[in-house]
Amino acid sequence: MRKTPEFEDCFAELISLPSVSCVNPEHDQSNRRVIDVLANWLDALGFACEIMPINDSPEKCNLIARLGGGQTEQNSGLVLSGHTDTVPYDANGWNTDPFKLTKKNENYYGLGTADMKNFFPIIVEALERLSDVKFSKPITVVATADEESTMSGARAIQQANKPLGRYCIIGEPTGLIPRHMHKGIIIEKIHIQGYSGHSSDPSLGNSALEGMNDVLNALRRWRDELQTEFQNDKFKIPVPTLNLGSIQGGDSANRICANCELLMDLRMLPGMELEPLKQKLYRIVNDTLAGSGLKVEFNSLFNGTRPMQTSTDSEIIKISEKVTQQISSSVAFGTEGPFFNDMGLETVILGPGDIHVAHQPNEYLQINRIEPSINIISKMMNHFCASK
Repeated sequence: MRKTPEFEDCFAELISLPSVSCVNPEHDQSNRRVIDVLANWLDALGFACEIMPINDSPEKCNLIARLGGGQTEQNSGLVLSGHTDTVPYDANGWNTDPFKLTKKNENYYGLGTADMKNFFPIIVEALERLSDVKFSKPITVVATADEESTMSGARAIQQANKPLGRYCIIGEPTGLIPRHMHKGIIIEKIHIQGYSGHSSDPSLGNSALEGMNDVLNALRRWRDELQTEFQNDKFKIPVPTLNLGSIQGGDSANRICANCELLMDLRMLPGMELEPLKQKLYRIVNDTLAGSGLKVEFNSLFNGTRPMQTSTDSEIIKISEKVTQQISSSVAFGTEGPFFNDMGLETVILGPGDIHVAHQPNEYLQINRIEPSINIISKMMNHFCASK
C-alpha cells in the first residue's frame, strides 16, 4: 500500500512552493515549506527526520532523514542529497507559470524542474518501489538550504560534524551522466573609492574608474598566467576561468568618477587552493593601486567552494558508471560535493536534469529521464544498503 503521493503529485507540490535563495534580501525566500513537505513524506516511509535551522532561523532549514542503521553503522550506507532552493526568476520570460508543474512537449516545465526539485520525488518513488526490501545499511536523505546563494546549508552540516554515511549521490543536473569532479568558485566584489572633481582639470579629483581600468588589466594578465600554469584536459574548458562580470561607476561624463565597483568570479581546477587564490587576488589589486591614493574594499559575495574530485577508483563512481552505462566525467559548475567529500563521504554528482536549461526561463525536465532515474537510484540503494 502506497504511503506517499504519486510521483507527479509530489513533483507538482514541490514546484508550487517558492524557495528562492539569493544574496539580495529583496529576492531571498524561506525554504521551510519545502522542508516540511519532504519531512512528512519521509516520515511516512519510516525515516527518522531531523530539521536543522540555519543560523538559528526557522525560515532556513536543512533536513536530515535516516532510515535504518544503528550507532555502529553511522558512517556506512548511502546518502542521497539535494538542495531545496532555486535561483530567482524573470516572470516575463516564462511561457508558463513557473510555480505550476506544466506537462507539454514531452517535458515538465517549472522553476526548479531541472535544478533540482525533481530529485526528491525520484527518491520517494524509488523507496515506494523498494518497500519490501530490507536494508541492512542506512539510507540518509539530505535536503539543504541556500545552495544557489551562500551554501550555508551544506556548511552548517559540515560544521555540525554529523555522521551521515559512506557514499553520497548529489542529484544535480548531469543528464544522468555520473560526474566525479568539478571546478571550484570564488565570487568577489571589488570597490574602489577615489574622489570627484570637475572633468576639465584631472588634478581636482582622483578617478576610481581609471584605477579600476588598471585593476582590470592586471587581472587579465593574472588570468593568462593561471591558464598557462594550470590545465586539465578532462574538462571541456581545460583551464581556470576568470570572468569580469559587472562594472559600475561614475554618474556623469563631466565629473571625475569617485566610486567604481567590479563583480568577478574565478573558477579553479582541482589542485588549486581557494584561500591562497583569494589572497593572491587581493595582493594583485592592492599592488596595482599602491601609491595612487585610491582606497579599495573587497567583499566576498559568499565564502567560495573548493573544486571537487572523487577518485575514479571509488566504489560510488564505479557503480554509478555500471548502472548508468556511462563513463564518469567532469563539469564546470559547482555543487555541494566538496563539503561532503571533506566530511569523508565519497561523492558522485548524478541527476536527470540538464544544466543548459537551468537558471533560465522555461526551465524543464525531460519526462523520459524520470523512469531511468528511478531505476538508477533503486539500483544504487540496493547495492549499497540492501541485505545481501
